[in-house]
Amino acid sequence: MRYFEKILIANRGEIAIRVMRACRELDIETVAIYSDPDRNSLHVKYADEAFNVGEAHPRKSYLNMERIIDIAEKSGVEAIHPGYGFLAENHHFAHLCESEGITFIGPSAKTIEAMGSKLGSKHMMKEAGVPVLPYTPDGVTSADDAKKIAAEIGYPVIVKASSGGGGIGMQIVESEEELEEAISKGMRIAESAFGDATVFIEKYLVKPRHIEFQVLADAYGSCIHLFDRECSIQRRHQKLVEEAPCPIMTPELRERMVASALTVARVSEYTNAGTVEFLYADGDYYFMEMNTRLQVEHTVTEAITGIDLVRQQIAIAAGEELALSQDDVSIRGHAIECRINAEDPLNNFAADPGKIVRYRSPGGPGIRVDSGIHMGYSIPPHYDSMISKLCGHGAERMETIEKMRRAIYEYVIIGVKTTLPLHHAIMSNSHFIAGNTHTHFLQEEHIQRNLNRFLREEETRMKTLAASLRQGKTVAAISAAVNVYVRKNMERDE
Repeated sequence: MRYFEKILIANRGEIAIRVMRACRELDIETVAIYSDPDRNSLHVKYADEAFNVGEAHPRKSYLNMERIIDIAEKSGVEAIHPGYGFLAENHHFAHLCESEGITFIGPSAKTIEAMGSKLGSKHMMKEAGVPVLPYTPDGVTSADDAKKIAAEIGYPVIVKASSGGGGIGMQIVESEEELEEAISKGMRIAESAFGDATVFIEKYLVKPRHIEFQVLADAYGSCIHLFDRECSIQRRHQKLVEEAPCPIMTPELRERMVASALTVARVSEYTNAGTVEFLYADGDYYFMEMNTRLQVEHTVTEAITGIDLVRQQIAIAAGEELALSQDDVSIRGHAIECRINAEDPLNNFAADPGKIVRYRSPGGPGIRVDSGIHMGYSIPPHYDSMISKLCGHGAERMETIEKMRRAIYEYVIIGVKTTLPLHHAIMSNSHFIAGNTHTHFLQEEHIQRNLNRFLREEETRMKTLAASLRQGKTVAAISAAVNVYVRKNMERDE
């Protein structure tokens, strides 16, 4: 069925291509937008039509709502898919689409606004009986009030921006002496990033797990879940490794968390695809937020359920009823995704944009690569550092880890530093293999010691590989040269 004739994808890179692939399968024409430095990007070449949206800075291109709507109207699209990031959770943009008679592929502007406020959504969920961490019911306005509240909640606490997401502006506070500066800094960052300086204080869990549930809901009252994902391995509050299902999940815990996730969706009058995120520690879980969009890690859910989430988004936006019931959804195996970022893990994950001089993506059974890059492509410095996603799927978790190790070994990106060596180290780490992770996994001293040693060795391997490629050696010769090295250094201890 052709739900729309033409859709504009208000995004770039791998997610733009991901949406376009679903549209091509559904015989829907696609319109790409691109900034000046993205003129030769893969998503521009893949689309049926492409229009320049502005200069490099996001505010002059991918965040330029009026310009995007103008392109949408001139190109005659019926709908806009925002992907994730940029305008995906901007209720003003969703409302603008609605007012111009263009279908926004996502929830309503009203729902995005309600769930976009961390404070407002916590109030709503607390009243609905969903567990939440102790927090300030109103925004913090003075250091004195903050100190009184933090003393009542108990240290450590975390200062958060009420608007926005992605971990931006979060400040962990261990004592009263640190609080005033954290509040001041948090407000400055919140105002700069989101145009809203409101911050609040929440009880901080030291080593929680980050567990989330994918939900789908239509406009006719049907709402289902597509099970859970574990997203605990993070840097700077942003995810690096995701897997489905959560390795510690039990039927009893899943039943409780599913009930809460579906309550969140129903109370917020949610439609389309969304994700309910929780923190879990010591047998208890707490509502954190709802992401009112497609998640980066939707790949692992698609792998274990066999359900194309972008197709579902498009169908729901077109006014279709959910074609699935809860009984139609089951778990098939295990999936892991690694975010491949153009960053230097040995230099505090500093971004490393530049030209890719050699590129070879992995393949084989159970491996999926979602990417917007290619050999010769220059990664611009203006946007998020994620350049591709590597996803593995196997019958059970250990098989998937083994597939990921093999795929990471096959994956060649030369010209910029990437997180590939870090992921190789994680997939070989005994604590990860045992499923013993938490949101500060990468900051643990013994983990850091192991990973940093592995990273330096991996860096040497990549230099050897690059030199071999420059010398024109065959893949077989290169593999023979580095294989002994890799086997020697596959660390499985701390």
